[in-house]
Amino acid sequence: MLLGLRVAVVLPAYNAMKTLERTVAEIPRDLVDDIILTDDASPDETVALARRLGLHTLVHSANRGYGGNQKTCYRAALARGADIVVMLHPDYQYSPKLLAAMASMVASGHYDAVFASRILGRGALAGGMPLYKYIANRLLTAFENIMLGRKLSEYHTGYRAWSRQLLERLPLEACSDDFVFDNQMIAQAVHFGFELGEISCPTRYFAEASSINFRRSVTYGLGVLRTSVSYRLSQWGWIKPAIFEDRPELRLAPDPA
Repeated sequence: MLLGLRVAVVLPAYNAMKTLERTVAEIPRDLVDDIILTDDASPDETVALARRLGLHTLVHSANRGYGGNQKTCYRAALARGADIVVMLHPDYQYSPKLLAAMASMVASGHYDAVFASRILGRGALAGGMPLYKYIANRLLTAFENIMLGRKLSEYHTGYRAWSRQLLERLPLEACSDDFVFDNQMIAQAVHFGFELGEISCPTRYFAEASSINFRRSVTYGLGVLRTSVSYRLSQWGWIKPAIFEDRPELRLAPDPA
């Protein structure tokens, strides 16, 4: 608990058996009230390991995609009373030791969302990010900053802290179940006027860490461009995408599974 606020960490997992234990070992248990892992139909032993580690474990009977996995994570965190929810990839690419700093920024009331940036400082390339991914990250981020009118250092981190108020307000059910979910969520946060902050974070790229392949990266990049353009056109009143509509039925609903 932090300043009287209940803190939950959610781990959207797929084939995370090799890195999960290292990730969980560095989560500060004196601060975190709840750790929730949602397994997206992994063929490995992620679920068994998560249960041995004492995590609250949810299992999809069929793969729902990265975005669909996060939706389940956030539904569960809200249902279990979280005031601050930190989404952390369980692949040990990001340092769980920064969780206290990120949650504190949300708890302060100054920020509704905080992102752990690999780009601030020398974290990305020093940690082994492939050069083509670094360049793509910088180009996409520059375009998004122009379209969204912000000055974030990156939009593509897998380590984010959210306030309960934000998660309850955003129309997340309208977002994709694929990787572009992450980007759509940030665009929604900007659209609905939430305050965004960043913190520098080292990163690690190694054989066991998860990473999407080149083809999926291209698909993701195109989705990012589409989201950014849709945001700008919606601000001009030219289109009205569902992801920017303020409709209660598009907010997170109880998971039927």
